[in-house]
Amino acid sequence: MSELRLRRWQEITAASLFVGYAGYYLGRTCLSIATPLMVDASHGLELEQVGIISSVGVAAYALGKVINGVVVDYLGGRRMFLVGMVATIGCTLAFGLSSIFTLLVLIWGVSRFFQSMGWPALVKTASRWYPLNGQATVMGILSLSFLFGDALIRLYLGGVVWLGEHSPGTALAHLNDWRAVFLIAAGTLTVIAVLTAVVLRDSPRDLGLEEPAANPNNVFGKAGQTAGPVPLAALLLPLLESPLFWTICGINFGLTLIREAFLTWSPTFLKNVAGLGAGQAGIASLVFPLAGGVSSIVAGLLSDRLQGRHGRVVVPSLVLATGSLYAMGVIDVGGKPWLAMGLIAVNAFFLIGPYTYLTGVMALDLGGKRGSSTAAGLLDGAGYLGGIASGYGVARIAKKFEWYGVFSTLAVACGLTLIFAVTYLILSERGRSPATTDDFPATDRESPP
Repeated sequence: MSELRLRRWQEITAASLFVGYAGYYLGRTCLSIATPLMVDASHGLELEQVGIISSVGVAAYALGKVINGVVVDYLGGRRMFLVGMVATIGCTLAFGLSSIFTLLVLIWGVSRFFQSMGWPALVKTASRWYPLNGQATVMGILSLSFLFGDALIRLYLGGVVWLGEHSPGTALAHLNDWRAVFLIAAGTLTVIAVLTAVVLRDSPRDLGLEEPAANPNNVFGKAGQTAGPVPLAALLLPLLESPLFWTICGINFGLTLIREAFLTWSPTFLKNVAGLGAGQAGIASLVFPLAGGVSSIVAGLLSDRLQGRHGRVVVPSLVLATGSLYAMGVIDVGGKPWLAMGLIAVNAFFLIGPYTYLTGVMALDLGGKRGSSTAAGLLDGAGYLGGIASGYGVARIAKKFEWYGVFSTLAVACGLTLIFAVTYLILSERGRSPATTDDFPATDRESPP
């Protein structure tokens, strides 16, 4: 009976984490959807100004990942998950009600800092709910929250803009305004925050149930099987002394730069190059997270089938991703929206599977229950240092060399990231202990808890 109850609550927890983290993207994707409207001449913002807003936000997000990842390990996953959500609501409302450029930059930076609480808090909570033999699959499914969730949000908010575009002379015409995008996003996230607060639990122990064991190869050893707070040095040093940790940081740096470039600029690229309207471009941009979601599921299943040998999936994926990015840099998609969308989808499929490993199951492998959110936060922080260039840097390249120059540059970045991926593969294969294989019984490998 207790096993059946645990399984049911594992499903409830996964659903609440999924919907809750997808909600975070309402406060994040709104800028991407609103950008084609914000750079319209009537609103007075230049493309590079939106790039500055985006880059400042990514820098704040990177800083927040490092700080909040550690804080979550001390204060708990559920509490910080909800704090970040409520703060994001307030900042999204404030952004939508503001008009001064400097204030917009400041508010967006603060918003992204609080948004950075979400994923480390999710990882911390998941580390206490799910067993090793299904963690890659579960984290792959939870990664769909920022992939399929992002796709649905782009459809939702892009649909709002489209409705405003096609309702001239009516009250709905006000929806064709970037401020409306932010206000609607904030209102929707409020509903999700309330539901999450009611359902989410920190640990099976809150319900009198037993917690599953963590990965025995975590950097803390046996101490990683407990989630209690420890001195800061004892939390950080085992991670910082791990060569695997630094190779994952390198992979995340490159892949986050590429992913953020697509998330931020896809609607603008589809409007300015492929010839779609602003609302259509916002909706069409969902192909990136949608294809990435399929990739995430496939990657999670493959990793559990390969008994946690993530590198065997990451390396070939990045070889193909480098080639597909180069193809986007040489193929003319001017006035060809379906071709542009297809190429975006192909890139997402090769990129996002490996990306979801980095601060998901790899963070659980490194940190166990003790330092999972710290590992996720530090790894994500390293990633978003690379992501900073995806805002202003991409805007500058697009202005000087057009969008084909952007994708050629991203192909080079992916090729350099592949070097770190090969290093990770070598180190992880050498460092596996027999105990890890024993924790993947054949009868359990393919079924998430």
